[in-house]
Amino acid sequence: MAVSDNTSTTKPTMPTGNLGRTPILPTQGAAARPGEVQRPGVGPSGGLSGEPAPRRSETQHRTLIVGREIALSGEIKSCDHLIVEGSVEANLANCHHIEIAESGLYKGSAAIENAEVRGRFEGTLTVKKRLRIETTGKVSGKISYAEIEIAAGGQLGGEVEVLPPEGAGALPR
Repeated sequence: MAVSDNTSTTKPTMPTGNLGRTPILPTQGAAARPGEVQRPGVGPSGGLSGEPAPRRSETQHRTLIVGREIALSGEIKSCDHLIVEGSVEANLANCHHIEIAESGLYKGSAAIENAEVRGRFEGTLTVKKRLRIETTGKVSGKISYAEIEIAAGGQLGGEVEVLPPEGAGALPR
């Protein structure tokens, strides 16, 4: 029903088949497809769902995920958190945390604060804080770390160096 006053404008009306109900947008309430990550505030098509996304910390804001069966090569800069589920051949700089999933392979160099390896790392790895190698993890190459944690079954091989704790001076010889 259109309401008119003494002007030529009309007010929009709601269709009679939807009276009293909230319209449902295509991205609201839709489930993610199998193997797809559903992020808050983002619908399956990648568009906004109409609800504001929750605030994220700076680390979550700069997260790069290389999914299964994805191959990436090159330089990765200014990534706070790198998650490798596929294959990466790169040089990594300005990253705080790397996580290599069981299906993941990282070849190259990385200078980071923390690393968690459940897959494979091959190359030059410098971990300023803690290197954690899980049961299925294999790390090989030139490895430097301040702290290390290796689960039963985890493997570490190559040239290994222990760094002084962060904030401490050089170790006495």
